[in-house]
Amino acid sequence: MAPSFLSSIRALDPIERQMEVLFGLIMVLTFTGSLSVAEAGRADVRTMLIGAVGCNLAWGFIDSVMYLMSCLAEKGRNLAAFNAVRRAPDPAEARRLIAEALPPVVAGVLQPAELETMRQRLMQVTDVPQRVHLEQRDLVGALGVFLLVFLPTFPVAVPFIVMPEPGPALRVSNGVAIVLLFLTGYAFGRTTGRHPVLVGCGMVVVGAILVALTMALGG
Repeated sequence: MAPSFLSSIRALDPIERQMEVLFGLIMVLTFTGSLSVAEAGRADVRTMLIGAVGCNLAWGFIDSVMYLMSCLAEKGRNLAAFNAVRRAPDPAEARRLIAEALPPVVAGVLQPAELETMRQRLMQVTDVPQRVHLEQRDLVGALGVFLLVFLPTFPVAVPFIVMPEPGPALRVSNGVAIVLLFLTGYAFGRTTGRHPVLVGCGMVVVGAILVALTMALGG
């Protein structure tokens, strides 16, 4: 079994989940926002829905692959840092490498004796793999990324499926999108320790700006 420092701590942290949902919402809104309700017929709505679903399906897959690559890169850095500590010419250099590998807020409060204890424990680790590999939790995380990007398509798109007129459907769809953006921002605010309601409102504004920019740039 590989050492624990070569394993993912969790499939997706809360901020990653919220950002993936935001990305999925922005992508689908670029399609619904491009629909001209004054001229749109059922064929135009169908084309828009196919484009929105296809786009988020593709980007969900791409994001999941990028997530797996990120997992491999992180594990590779951990393995490289571990090997550097093991090959350090003296204990002082090894302690320096350990401190550099730690988050600054943690490394800044550790004493040399504590770093030495960590060095000694690392020197005792056995059965270290020559290369890193993906684990089940990484695949679960990739699936989570895919679903978080892809699933926001449907609440925003459903009004166009169940409502015959594009105009009212667009208004309901935009209302659903505003609620989802607000809830995403609310969750982000709670995660980051900021005022959830204010962050939720800010997320609605930021989402609208990002959608407008994406559409203006041809996205």
